[in-house]
Amino acid sequence: MIGLLKDYVKSRLLDNDLMISGTSKEEELREYFRDLFPVATDKKLIRLGGPADGGYLVPDDLDGCVGCFSPGVYNVSDFELGLARRGIPCFLADFSVDAPAIQNDLLDFEKKFLGNENNAKFMTLENWMSRKGPQTGDLILQMDIEGGEYEVLIETNSEYLNRFRIMIIEFHSLDRLLNPIGLKLIGAVFKKITKHFDVVHIHPNNYFKPIEYRDFKVPPIMEFSFLRKDRVSRRAPARRFPHDLDRRNVANRDDVALPNCWFTPE
Repeated sequence: MIGLLKDYVKSRLLDNDLMISGTSKEEELREYFRDLFPVATDKKLIRLGGPADGGYLVPDDLDGCVGCFSPGVYNVSDFELGLARRGIPCFLADFSVDAPAIQNDLLDFEKKFLGNENNAKFMTLENWMSRKGPQTGDLILQMDIEGGEYEVLIETNSEYLNRFRIMIIEFHSLDRLLNPIGLKLIGAVFKKITKHFDVVHIHPNNYFKPIEYRDFKVPPIMEFSFLRKDRVSRRAPARRFPHDLDRRNVANRDDVALPNCWFTPE
């Protein structure tokens, strides 16, 4: 959340000698963006949560979902409360707080960070899912864990990830895509996700301005909405950004529009 971003990476591997250069590398970067172009599906997007940070656009395909796992709640639980009001139990986790901001019988809280090991401070997503929540049925994942998302997604078996019908993930340090090693590592995470999920929306967090390099603009932090491919019966390129339901994460900062390199404009 925004309160944890003040000390966010200020030197981001973007020195000129580390930048991607050369025609082949630039084409590799273009292919990466094309693979993530959002699609409009037969499931319209709705907004859950508050009007700023903590509110997200999700596909209107919530009926039948049996639970939501939401690591990184910090001091905002509007999204989870919106699901609870629909009768969907939510499992929250964050070691940095002692309790969620909102109390509800359908909100279960665990004081731990999500990571790639299990101890007094951390737990893996697989461990958490095995202990909490229904063991069958489709789930929702809403994850904002300040850069820890990459190791969690790489370490989690696809069998567990595929239990999620919808995933809302805030990705951090995306400007590292402009570094060859960053492109390879971050690209591997998205390749794993997009094997079974469509990108249905992208929203830049306006806490930082996009990093520009030649024809590319990369907002360092962006929220991605995913829908499992077996839930989609019709898809077409999403061409209009921002969405009418998008809102600034930080109200008093200039908005950041999704750069054209991330989608096919009209």
